[in-house]
Parts: sequence; structure tokens; C-alpha cells
Amino acid sequence: MCDEPVDADMSVNDPRGPSVDSRTADRRAKVAERLAHRACNSRKGAVKVVIAWPDRLHVVEPAPLIAVAERLERKGGRELVARCPSRKDAQETADWLVDRFSRLVPGLPVTASVDAGGGQFLVALAVVRR
Repeated sequence: MCDEPVDADMSVNDPRGPSVDSRTADRRAKVAERLAHRACNSRKGAVKVVIAWPDRLHVVEPAPLIAVAERLERKGGRELVARCPSRKDAQETADWLVDRFSRLVPGLPVTASVDAGGGQFLVALAVVRR
């Protein structure tokens, strides 16, 4: 949730220790579990998880990443996830997204593309089918 590594060998009583988190709060859906810090998981509670976009990225109208991950897992394809003011901002965003998705959904290989459009640069994620 916080994008920091979790040490599975730490005490579960330590705030940075491991805790099992479900990616969605909807128990009727297929639920993917992952490790999270105990403090992060407790702070989140039973609300739907939101993956924050880093402040260092210059993104206009960023897409909700959990919903994007669920759609790409279910349907594959390609999805527009952000608009950026410059190609450099878009490339930094694309690189961050590929890295983030490799940890958010490890079994889902994604690539990111940057395309010019409407005076901005569009960042899209696509599932790589083998």
C-alpha cells in the first residue's frame, strides 16, 4: 500500500511487520492477497484500497490503479491511465507504472506506451500476452 518492501521475517507486532491484505474490500469478488505492513493495513481498515500516485510525477487526471489492475486482469487489452504535460513526465510515469504493476499484480505482464495527443502526452498500459 505504501510502496515500501515488507520484511516477512519481522515480528507481526512491529508496525513495519507483515500483515495479509486483500487487494479489494469486495468479498464476493475473487480476492488477491498480498503482504502489507501491519500499520498500513490497520490504517486502511475495511475501505477500498487506493494506490497513491507519487507527488513527484506530473499527471493530469490519473486513473484509479486498483480498478485498472482489475480490468486488465479480467479483460487484457490496453487502457489509458494518465495525461502528462511533457514527454519526459509521461516517460517517468510510464516507467513508474510498469514497476508498480510488477508488484501490484506480479503475474500480469504489462508494458506502458507514451503517445502525443491534444497537446499532452498520453500514458497507456497494455497486457503482454505470451
